[in-house]
Amino acid sequence: MLAVLAAVLGGGLAVIGSTQPWLEATLRDGAHAVLPVPGTEALPLVTPLGLAALALGLALSIVGPVLRYVFGALGILIGGALLAESVRIALTAPAEAVVGVVADTTGLSGVAAVETLVSTITATAWPVITAVGAFLIAAGGAVTLLTARSWRSTARRYRTDAATEAARPRGSRPHDSHDAIDSWDDLSRGSDPTA
Repeated sequence: MLAVLAAVLGGGLAVIGSTQPWLEATLRDGAHAVLPVPGTEALPLVTPLGLAALALGLALSIVGPVLRYVFGALGILIGGALLAESVRIALTAPAEAVVGVVADTTGLSGVAAVETLVSTITATAWPVITAVGAFLIAAGGAVTLLTARSWRSTARRYRTDAATEAARPRGSRPHDSHDAIDSWDDLSRGSDPTA
């Protein structure tokens, strides 16, 4: 369950980080305005990858052993891609990451226009926080791959004993399986359930 917790926590950090300012772009002319660039502008895939990690983490708790391996590999891929991109943005603060915000503010678009309008681009702590979340996602995927066989099965409740199944006539139901639908059927046939 450590893998489930890591994937959910990492996905949550990525989704929260996507709404926070990742970069700050300072314009050259005028009042030297500082434009905050949210994670969704700097890295558009951060929200979908974070949501995918959240879903993956929650699904890990109910899937069988084969899908655990598949989901573990997906966790490593999602976490690795998100980690690489958020570290790249944190270290390089690329001009293409602020193009959308600068274009909305100034009306000029394109990387060349941004490079002439913006004096500095600085990264905030949020790309690093998102990278930590991405590491958790990838680590959860790796733990899943390493421990998938040792997880308890979630379908035991719905299994029947093989010996009892073999002894029962084909197509018959167990005697103790009288459910709500059977009760309604009894009423339809005229049986009194209170008798």
